[in-house]
Amino acid sequence: MGSQMWFRNDTGTISAIPYAVLTLVVFGLFLVGMGVVVDALVEVDNDMMGGTTVTTPRPTATPVPTPDPGQIAAGAEHALHLTGAGTLVEWDNSGYQAGDHIDGSDIDMIAASLGHSFALRNDGTVIAWGAGDYDDHYSPLNSPPDGNVVAISGGGAHSLALLNDGTVIGWGEDYYGQASPPAGLSGVTAIAGGGAHSLALKSDGTVVAWGYDSSGQASPPAGLSGVTAIAAGMAHSLALKSDGTVVGWGWDPYGQATPPAGLSGVTAIAAGMAHSLALKSDGTVVAWGATGPGQADSPPAGLSGVTAIAASPGGIYSLALTADGEVVQWGSMELLL
Repeated sequence: MGSQMWFRNDTGTISAIPYAVLTLVVFGLFLVGMGVVVDALVEVDNDMMGGTTVTTPRPTATPVPTPDPGQIAAGAEHALHLTGAGTLVEWDNSGYQAGDHIDGSDIDMIAASLGHSFALRNDGTVIAWGAGDYDDHYSPLNSPPDGNVVAISGGGAHSLALLNDGTVIGWGEDYYGQASPPAGLSGVTAIAGGGAHSLALKSDGTVVAWGYDSSGQASPPAGLSGVTAIAAGMAHSLALKSDGTVVGWGWDPYGQATPPAGLSGVTAIAAGMAHSLALKSDGTVVAWGATGPGQADSPPAGLSGVTAIAASPGGIYSLALTADGEVVQWGSMELLL
């Protein structure tokens, strides 16, 4: 019968408990004492306990929260990082951290352009700072319609805001109509500002463009549909389709508007001055376009675990944000990160 321990049960009957069963019970009590999560009970045969049912907890793994790496945005000569902890940091090529004076704890989204930056607060208001020669940003005291903004994007010297009713407003430099959305534009889910053109993604997966169209950057390919994300560079545009492929159009002297053959499994895109980036589902980055010093050369060897990408619209550098919150830069501009 193996090793046993004898005890008197509540009816006065002498019963025996095999040590194996007792060990199981004690181990279960130990786990409960240690605070282990219990999601089920394991029964011990009644006959073994003289008619008494003993249950022991079965431990399960406690899910470990995935840290939030935050967001990044790239300007011409500056960059932003909104950390998962809600800290807003900004760098430029002199090391000046211009955004450190702004509380990032209530910021939902950040954006950067050639010379200005702005942030969307969780109450739907926008704050901005930087160059404003063309009224391309609102001061922190004068934001777009209070509480109505759900997304923001910066162009060369213009800005865009997507409102909660699916319409778009623009402000700033408007020489080519880049800050003036087409009349009647609605049902918009995403926006992107380019050098002097703008893009809007509609809920039906189509793209609307307006502004400067010297190289066709504001003329999406006929029949383009099934789009899930958009990006606007200095004079070229990109669209990510629901099948994970990328379509490009516009200025293309360096191939920046021509995604590599066979590119698939893409989850995010970014368009720069003369280069483009794609983030793949495996956390790696693909770059193409101008091959100046590091601009669109292969991203740093071994770069993986990437959650977000950004391409400078007027500078020659790229950024990647990894799952552990590290900001990685490559290109010919040395930002003091």
